[in-house]
Amino acid sequence: MKVARTVSSFFLLSLVLLLAACSSTPSLSTATQQVPAPEASPPASQPAPAPAPSAENKEIVLATTTSTQDSGLLDALLPEFQKQSGITVKVIAVGTGQAIKLGEEGNSDVLLVHSRKAEEEFVTKGFGINAYDVMYNQFYIVGPADDPAGIKDVQSAKDAMSRIAEKQASFVSRGDDSGTDKKEKSIWSEAQIKPEGSWYISSGQGMGETLQMADEKRAYTLTDEATFLSRKLNLEVLVQGDKSLLNPYGIIQVKSSTKPEEGMQLIQFFTGEIGQKLIGEFGKETYGKGLFVPDAKKR
Repeated sequence: MKVARTVSSFFLLSLVLLLAACSSTPSLSTATQQVPAPEASPPASQPAPAPAPSAENKEIVLATTTSTQDSGLLDALLPEFQKQSGITVKVIAVGTGQAIKLGEEGNSDVLLVHSRKAEEEFVTKGFGINAYDVMYNQFYIVGPADDPAGIKDVQSAKDAMSRIAEKQASFVSRGDDSGTDKKEKSIWSEAQIKPEGSWYISSGQGMGETLQMADEKRAYTLTDEATFLSRKLNLEVLVQGDKSLLNPYGIIQVKSSTKPEEGMQLIQFFTGEIGQKLIGEFGKETYGKGLFVPDAKKR
């Protein structure tokens, strides 16, 4: 009986020890289990390189007088230039004085203007290169049909302006330092007249707006041929043909331009065979005559 109790006690102790060993010793499979390495993150996507500039993305700035815009000439020429070259032309149409200032400040690539003295100064001062004559037309002195100042029988622009001042007939000036404004001021100076008084009105606007104002006020004004003929107004051409009313246009490359090749392409187009042909034909179908005479030559 004592032996049996001893065996039972021994067996019970062995069982307890075995259970303790199992609970404290990890199994081989647990101890040697490999933890998978974290998957490598895919490389961050790189931004696509910017597309190389193409001809379609190129743009140059043309600073020009309002007459080339108001007459519709640029609408006839620039689409053909873009089609041939892939170069877009941004047009800034202002008075010649403002256009030249844009060139001096480096804010344009090419000038298309009509004030020979100002153009020559622009080149002489080192702001412009590759200057060309491109075309010409003429200035008109226009006014109401009843012609209150009686200038219709006058042959010279100087004498016509003298009569307008003498009669103090209403006259609308551009007053914007444009090529037309410079021409007007030169005629007053030649006539030794300083225009002032309520009869002399400064519009401070482009040619189209100035013509509209003169039409509404039944006043005289000096206008370029192309803009006048492209407008339907009650004003009439009263003085024309005087050599002092010749209106030549020049095209000039801005020396500081960052796109000299593209700018030169535009100049070559205007002075080349196709551009000159388009200039000469412009207006014939609508008005029975060209509004500009092509006259390309390098100065």
